[in-house]
Amino acid sequence: MSPQAAPEIGEALIRREAGVLLHVTSLPGDGDNGTLGAEARAFVDWVVAAGLGVWQVLPLGPTQLDRSPYQSSSAHAGNPELIDLVELQRQGWLEPGAMSSITRQQALQQAADHFFSQATPAQQSDYEDFRAAQAYWLDDFILFQVLSEETGAAWWDWPDALRHRDPDALEAVRRRLAGRMGQHSFEQYAFFRQWEALKAYANERGVRLFGDMPIFVAHNSAEVWARPQDFYLDEQGHTTVVAGVPPDYFSETGQRWGNPLYNWQRLADDGFDFWIDRMRTQLHMYDLLRIDHFRGLESYWEIPASEPTAIHGHWVKAPGDELLDCLHDAFSTLPLVAEDLGIITPEVEALRNRHGLPGMRVMQFGFFGDEDNPHRLQNHTPNSVVYTGTHDNDTTLGWFQGLSAEEQAVVAGQLGDDVADMPWPVIDLVFTSPAMLAVVPMQDFLGLGSEHRMNLPGTSDGNWQWRFDWGQVPETLAARIRDLLAGHQRLGD
Repeated sequence: MSPQAAPEIGEALIRREAGVLLHVTSLPGDGDNGTLGAEARAFVDWVVAAGLGVWQVLPLGPTQLDRSPYQSSSAHAGNPELIDLVELQRQGWLEPGAMSSITRQQALQQAADHFFSQATPAQQSDYEDFRAAQAYWLDDFILFQVLSEETGAAWWDWPDALRHRDPDALEAVRRRLAGRMGQHSFEQYAFFRQWEALKAYANERGVRLFGDMPIFVAHNSAEVWARPQDFYLDEQGHTTVVAGVPPDYFSETGQRWGNPLYNWQRLADDGFDFWIDRMRTQLHMYDLLRIDHFRGLESYWEIPASEPTAIHGHWVKAPGDELLDCLHDAFSTLPLVAEDLGIITPEVEALRNRHGLPGMRVMQFGFFGDEDNPHRLQNHTPNSVVYTGTHDNDTTLGWFQGLSAEEQAVVAGQLGDDVADMPWPVIDLVFTSPAMLAVVPMQDFLGLGSEHRMNLPGTSDGNWQWRFDWGQVPETLAARIRDLLAGHQRLGD
């Protein structure tokens, strides 16, 4: 489908409906984070009871020390921390009672050992089918993982032969670390089969899964190691320039993310196959997909790697039109949402509109500023997704409580409602929006304050750890949400 023929409403938005934003790690459970098991299915059941049609999650790749889902060691792999051990036990790959006496990593190792020694022919065939289907990324990821474990170092600090992917050196690794490679391969197999089962469970009940794809990839990742020519790196693999955003609402010094920047000319010369591969993985996992930092496809903020903050960067043009044309040609459907927050220029809006992509509106941003502020309710359009706040915002209750008395009065005046019941007046306002999809973070449905915030941009401590408990969910909450949705014609009927 060419951009000129793009529909008025993007392919991601199929009806007027609402959804909830909750990362998988925030699900209840006994471990350190939520998983893809029974609690995830219970949450789908609650979503259905509430009349919601979409469950939005954050990226699901393996995280690094800061636990940020936006700095993954792979653009394709799933996070083994999300694998449900109870399901592995049900399949006979974990011994009864094992989970109470060994660590999670030991449990995954035991499950892999049992699988490789006891799998039925049908299970073995399914595993080989998985490996064949994911061959375009799986081997590089597994090699990256075992070498990271063995060296304890970032890939640019590996011995030269490994850093530069000498074929003989990599073949020796495959022989020497075959057991560990099998372990990582099994973990990816278990993750994807559990995710596919959860997606099927949700889809069968009318719930679509909404994913999130970071525009950039982490420096210490399998993809940058495997394809250094696609990024701006020096001969040793160090970044010469890095990604981020200039000073904005979230940070006076901007955000220096540190991701390597794409060599867009090289990607274009290869027919954008790097991006086609990424999109193939994501469209297999999700029913609709947000491109994080969409504005970076029009122009991106380039920061010299030597700079400690994002202040001294500058904008550089990116070939967004050519990339999106290529993706439209490669896939029969492209259910994308553009995360178009931050410094958005007419050129970014034109790029989004040419390709028929929905943008985002955030109600917390909609009470102040000029009359042409796109987040003001009167400026919302059907081809958009509206939020009370995102994972980068404070909770709506925390946001309101943090306003000055004068600012609270402005918000109350526009709501025309009793703000003592915050955040419900803002939730109700979001549901009135003409935007086809309205999404509310779970923290807002639960009426929680700032201490339950998921992420504070520009900081590295204490983020990505929030979880809810079913004891926080009133028995009447699902019915309250469903009634609101019915009143605003958002039940997706």
